[in-house]
Amino acid sequence: METVFAQSVNLKDLAPAKGIVDLGTLVNIIVRNAFVVAGVVALFLLIFGGFNFIMSAGSGDSKGMEKGKQAITGAIIGLILIVLSVSIVTLIGTLTGRQLLGQ
Repeated sequence: METVFAQSVNLKDLAPAKGIVDLGTLVNIIVRNAFVVAGVVALFLLIFGGFNFIMSAGSGDSKGMEKGKQAITGAIIGLILIVLSVSIVTLIGTLTGRQLLGQ
């Protein structure tokens, strides 16, 4: 059996994001990723609502059609809110002279 010795490892080299130097950078990354996740969730909700609406319309289920319409409406409202919030954050960045959603 062979003896194995551990190597010295600098933990900073193992950090997943080496570019995070302060709290502002961390918040910037979180906000950008939150916008992406919200957009993906809204897209899936839109697809799910459309599928539910079509399947309910084919079987004549009016309650299912109403649930599908509500899901589609909620997804569209969510997408509008996401676009507006990105626009507001971009406007604030322009007014303050800082780039908030980019690097």
